[in-house]
Amino acid sequence: MINNWLRENKIAAALLTVIRVYWGYLWITAGWGKITGGFDSKGFLANAAANPVMGPDGAPVFGWYNSFLQSFALPNADLFNFMIPWGEFLVGLGLILGCLTTAAAFFGILMNFSFLLTGTVSHNPTDILMGVFILAAGYNAGRFGLDYYVMPFIRKQLNKGKEEESGANVNRV
Repeated sequence: MINNWLRENKIAAALLTVIRVYWGYLWITAGWGKITGGFDSKGFLANAAANPVMGPDGAPVFGWYNSFLQSFALPNADLFNFMIPWGEFLVGLGLILGCLTTAAAFFGILMNFSFLLTGTVSHNPTDILMGVFILAAGYNAGRFGLDYYVMPFIRKQLNKGKEEESGANVNRV
């Protein structure tokens, strides 16, 4: 029932637009600040790798993530110095404009979880909650945005090959 309301109701679409634009503003300002202010992830990554979240038994809770930080993220910090600010900016832009909204929400949630896995709580849980509502709503979250125009175009392009293929099969018979 709630899922149908989120996915189909115009009032839900309006409320989701407010949440989407607010969350987008948080992302776009964070990204823009990093793009224009000079951003270096090396210190954060090194600290997160050196101080993993520890469980009551003294072992890292997210050992796999700590291994990822040590073996991939730290050696490729320059890649993350590019991906993080531009990822934040593009997620914010997508959410504000309502363009590819569910993709933007997915990548926003992914970044929030990345911070949570390092032990940085901050506002990440509330951001994830906003993102979950946007993801659950699907197309309706971007109804009052560019998704209204973009999604039918994408569907048409994706189905174009299927229509041509089915037409070719009819001609063969």
